[in-house]
Amino acid sequence: MKRIVICSLVLLFLCCSESTTKSPSETAKAVAESFFSKDESALKKHTTSEGYASLITVQNMIPDSDKDIEVEILDEAVDGEIAWVKYSTTYDGKTGIFKLAKENGQWKVTSKGPREKGPF
Repeated sequence: MKRIVICSLVLLFLCCSESTTKSPSETAKAVAESFFSKDESALKKHTTSEGYASLITVQNMIPDSDKDIEVEILDEAVDGEIAWVKYSTTYDGKTGIFKLAKENGQWKVTSKGPREKGPF
């Protein structure tokens, strides 16, 4: 009986556990949404330390918005441990590009080098 209870608990745990690994596009969308909603904890969770510092600097220069900002992923390119995601938002209608790097098995938005160009 004890064995059945333990097996049932293990099975329940495995069925209910959610994968925390997001794709580059999912991560980019989470970063864009947290950037415009000024959710710093979510922003920090999905960025490298360099990416976070860069985005916070820019975020402090944009005015607060009371409207819901929608994010649309337009394209994604992955090359090993580096990914690029092109997106647009309803904030200003312009497209943007995030560079992502894998950090501890998770995709995180990082900063681009000054002359670094992605695939788009």
